[in-house]
Amino acid sequence: MEIVDFNGEKLYKWTVGASTFIASPTRGARLMNWFLTLADGSLRDVIYWPDNADMKGGFASVRGGNPILFPFCGRSHLNGELGKWKTPDGRILNMPQHGYARQGEFEIVDITDFAFVAKFKPDAQCRENYPYDYDFVVSYRFNEFSIGCDLRLANNSDVEIPWCAGHHFYFKMPWHDGASRKDYRIICDAKKAFKLDEAGKLSPVEAAFPADFSDGRLWNRINCKLKTNIVKFGPKSGEEDISIRIGESSKPDACASVVTWTESDESPFYCVEPWMGLPNCAEHKSGLSLVKPHSSQTFSVDISVF
Repeated sequence: MEIVDFNGEKLYKWTVGASTFIASPTRGARLMNWFLTLADGSLRDVIYWPDNADMKGGFASVRGGNPILFPFCGRSHLNGELGKWKTPDGRILNMPQHGYARQGEFEIVDITDFAFVAKFKPDAQCRENYPYDYDFVVSYRFNEFSIGCDLRLANNSDVEIPWCAGHHFYFKMPWHDGASRKDYRIICDAKKAFKLDEAGKLSPVEAAFPADFSDGRLWNRINCKLKTNIVKFGPKSGEEDISIRIGESSKPDACASVVTWTESDESPFYCVEPWMGLPNCAEHKSGLSLVKPHSSQTFSVDISVF
């Protein structure tokens, strides 16, 4: 592990065999870039990060890396009002899209040649709108052809704490010269799928897989009721697949979701996002988890290539 400078920012860099990982553990616990050095010396991005990213004021909103979504994924609504949620004891509070962690400050708990652990430091706004006594810790493990990430919420109080965390991985797409999105397909054993409407309601749509990444039906789709905990995507030849494993159980919780999203047809990335549950879960309860007093829960994800 080494400390490097990128556009005036102090970042951490890990090189493990053919893989290089770059992260900012203190700014959103953000994994920014993962690239491979191939046998011919060329580089292949797995996790995309734009070269012209705003490393100062706009860091949290950069389209790249892996923003951590906590305490909730997606948009929150209350009776159709965007940006609101109701606590289990009836308080109506604010909640920005994807929560507070992706733009939040973290402190490094541990850092090694193969990993880092960082703890969220909620600011005043977060403490006001997510008013609980907790520790939220992000742990990354780096291997030559894989990463593991644990999101752990420890409840330090005498009341249950609601949460539904997740990831927003920006995968490079396409990753071969001359290829386009239609040359890549995704396999996800989802039995159900939804779209979230402007009022926060879930509308069922067809969960059609395999699908190629040029299929407009894949855009902004919440895929759930997973029959297995493995999602694969890559070239239609079946070679060079990226695999995402969600949790340790071969069959995830019924509300565990994989969201497929990109910004536009021209974007150099496609997001494949493992979430604990569905968006707006504080209102409809599908996928909302409650951490019992003085206990903890962990949401684990592993990603591998080849």
